[in-house]
Amino acid sequence: MRIVSVLVTSSVLSLVLAAPAQAASSIDYVALGDSYSSGVGASGQSGSCLRSNNSYAPKWAAANSPASFQFLACSGATTDDVRNSQIPAMNGGADLVSITIGGNDAGFAPTVVTCLTSSDSACAAKVEQGKAYVANTLPARLDATYAAIRAKAPAARVVVLGYPLIFDTSSALCEMSTAKRRSINDGARVLDEMVKQRAEAAGFVWSDVRDEFTGHGVCSSRAWINGLTIIPPQNSYHPNGSGYTSGYLPALSGSAA
Repeated sequence: MRIVSVLVTSSVLSLVLAAPAQAASSIDYVALGDSYSSGVGASGQSGSCLRSNNSYAPKWAAANSPASFQFLACSGATTDDVRNSQIPAMNGGADLVSITIGGNDAGFAPTVVTCLTSSDSACAAKVEQGKAYVANTLPARLDATYAAIRAKAPAARVVVLGYPLIFDTSSALCEMSTAKRRSINDGARVLDEMVKQRAEAAGFVWSDVRDEFTGHGVCSSRAWINGLTIIPPQNSYHPNGSGYTSGYLPALSGSAA
């Protein structure tokens, strides 16, 4: 009887341990969004959307073997791009959807260029412009985008991932002044809080990556985000391989179930 009991217990334990993989294999997963989802900053980028298998989405798919995986995220995407190009292409029967969006709407690239090439005060002013956009214009754009996702995939669990604070502000040596770094980080905080607010209002799951990236900003000793890069230039201020693997992937994995 003891042997039978041990065998039964072992069999039950094996089934329990196997359950997550079996559950994942029935999931249809769609990855939407901008460059922070397409994988810009990591190696292996290709195509006009600069998608990389080293981004968090394909890494999650490789680890969980979903029934299907659509990688629709595209570098440079705005909320309009997601609604007009990505959502129409997505599987309406999706069970899991992930997305990062809003940074390009708020002027991420122009803000970084201004801060790289201009004074502390000009950088701060450009960040304030972005914050005003986030407060006054972005909410309606996010609401429309989230509503379109829900309409296309009514049964999906939608995970909205945020953006990291780009810079470490404790280091004295950096390509931007401490004042500029603080301005850009403050803009990211404002953006994240608005994306969180609208995602939760839509009934979606918010996944904040700022905690994962703490201590790993640009100019830190263990940076998970690229600083200014010349070749290729698009990698500038995007997560590197460690950022996608150790920052974004755990954030999605912890919110996907």
